Amino acid sequence: MAELAEVAGCTRYALHRAFLVNLGLAPSAYQRQLRLRAARRLLASGSEIAEAASAVGFADQAHLTRWFRRCYGITPAVYQRAHACGARVSLSGLTTS
Repeated sequence: MAELAEVAGCTRYALHRAFLVNLGLAPSAYQRQLRLRAARRLLASGSEIAEAASAVGFADQAHLTRWFRRCYGITPAVYQRAHACGARVSLSGLTTS
């Protein structure tokens, strides 16, 4: 964060406020959303949950599962099974096609 603020020519706090104003998220929450989206792509392509968690920067499978459930309302395993069955999967859960 300090390096990004330096490149942007502002303080860490100003950068944090700019994230909140422009994106509605703190930098850490924005980064987490990017990681979750990347994990969803890996899961949809058939990667194991633990492999996806590690590849996108979560500490372990449990860490990914906690955040996945908190943000999307379903576990990575449910998402992966639904995607494998051809069900349409929305960010807020499962819908039938």
